[in-house]
Amino acid sequence: MTGYQALTERLKGQRHTWLVTGVAGFIGSNLLETLLRLGQAVVGLDNFSTGHRHNLDQVRELVGPRQWDNFRLVEGDIADLDRCREATAGVDYVLHQAALGSVPRSIEDPLLTNQSNITGFLNTLLAARDAGVRRFVYAASSSTYGDHPGLPKMEDVIGKPLSPYAVTKYVNELYSEVFARCYGFKSVGLRYFNIFGPRQDPEGAYAAVIPKWIAAMVKNQPVYVNGDGETSRDFCYVDNAVQANLLAATAESPDAVDQVYNIAVGERTTLNQLFEAIRAPLAKQFPHLQDACPVYRDFRAGDVRHSLADISKARTLLGYRPSHRIAEGLEAAMDWYVEDLAAR
Repeated sequence: MTGYQALTERLKGQRHTWLVTGVAGFIGSNLLETLLRLGQAVVGLDNFSTGHRHNLDQVRELVGPRQWDNFRLVEGDIADLDRCREATAGVDYVLHQAALGSVPRSIEDPLLTNQSNITGFLNTLLAARDAGVRRFVYAASSSTYGDHPGLPKMEDVIGKPLSPYAVTKYVNELYSEVFARCYGFKSVGLRYFNIFGPRQDPEGAYAAVIPKWIAAMVKNQPVYVNGDGETSRDFCYVDNAVQANLLAATAESPDAVDQVYNIAVGERTTLNQLFEAIRAPLAKQFPHLQDACPVYRDFRAGDVRHSLADISKARTLLGYRPSHRIAEGLEAAMDWYVEDLAAR
């Protein structure tokens, strides 16, 4: 039995109250589903700017009415401090996922990104401190590594940021560090590497690559690759991110707290390899994909060339053990992606 399996068994016998910000989003709704299945009470905060009510509807259908009764939604914006205070009242753990993602969006509108990712983050952090929560876990980002060329990425070696989004996520880490020094408030940052899985939105200009490519392939539309396709990423299935959040929130060792961790698999996949990993299984159901090829175009501003995580710190201090590699994650999520597209 892994440390995470032991944790989930323990949580089934204990009842805590968790706040999940961005609860209607991709990762937030997966956290909600897991926590409700474990018999936990969950408060969710979301303004539905990027999250979707149908994500919550899916969770409700999956967990059933009895467990759904343990959920309470606070509709509001993390840029509103009073709303953050309302949501954190009586909460044991905060899992802060709310943010405006996307490097291109931050380049187009840095002020809006700053408002959500810095002002909103500080509001949530302050409200959590004042509410006396046991642990504040927040979504950090691999974008923090910026222009540092070294691989694999290690938590204590970063470069200069390449986008406003990267700036905001690094500022989150700085604020958390300062709150630990000034107030003794405990937090843990999780630097996500290209998370994918069910309830990830395939639509919009800022959709993540995996759901966007699956949607394009199913609809027989062009699949665009930015650059030559040899850009690489450490793709990480959402169950791994859920595991990391729960481990970080409940870690008992003092050495595990007030840290940032890479949350990934520790394997590098090029965009060309990713295209084939998606095309091949879909071609069994969609014959038009038998000879499909991507369309290459210019590199995108603000993107790093290669990304690969060293996850040894999370393994050692949190007991993190990824349950899914990219192939296993794609297999687990593919039916959901296809069914979701058919329902739209």
